[in-house]
Amino acid sequence: MQIILENAGKRFNRDWIFRSLNYTFSSGQAYAITGNNGSGKSTLLLSLSGATALNEGRNLWHLQKEATPPLPEEQLHRYLTVVAPYLELIEEMTAMEFLKFHSAFKPLLPGISIEQVLEEVQLKTAADKQIRYYSSGMKQRIKLAQAFFTDVPVLLLDEPCTNLDTAGFDLYKTLISRYTTDRLVIVSSNDPQEYGFCHHRIDIRDYKTGKKSKPVTAFHGI
Repeated sequence: MQIILENAGKRFNRDWIFRSLNYTFSSGQAYAITGNNGSGKSTLLLSLSGATALNEGRNLWHLQKEATPPLPEEQLHRYLTVVAPYLELIEEMTAMEFLKFHSAFKPLLPGISIEQVLEEVQLKTAADKQIRYYSSGMKQRIKLAQAFFTDVPVLLLDEPCTNLDTAGFDLYKTLISRYTTDRLVIVSSNDPQEYGFCHHRIDIRDYKTGKKSKPVTAFHGI
């Protein structure tokens, strides 16, 4: 899978969030979008997903390589999952019901059951409790479960460790190491604990006025 931005730009009113952004994201690599709060990290991530339209340039998705025809925008949702603080869960459902409902639209990874998923994210004992009674950290674990265990090639992670404690951060690192080897992972965050494993880093502030900067490449242990 490749996602290619060509002269991409997004603005709200007269303020450019980013502009003249040319970049290629490829499977098997992990990318961090960094910048201070309010700089536009989430906007760029939403633009990559197709959920937010660009004001200029193009966002092209290719299943294998650039030579293949790009995917129609209305099909992008089939190939990605998103973790973000602003995405809501169906809190009237139990965790078991919610993951069954989700897997009816997007299948889980081959050979993994919902029971195994809940055990992996340490929620097996709360599988039949309504999500509205979960703590904020438990809800975030369900969001991680929904993303990491869905059989799609692209993971878009916006502040993925929101509301997680130390054990939750450890779980996140385990999920990254076990379930992202061949996938395309893009993390929007200003916390090195969330993006320290990423091979490449893009500072959104380098693309505010159309100037073109070379993205930073970083190699870190998670």
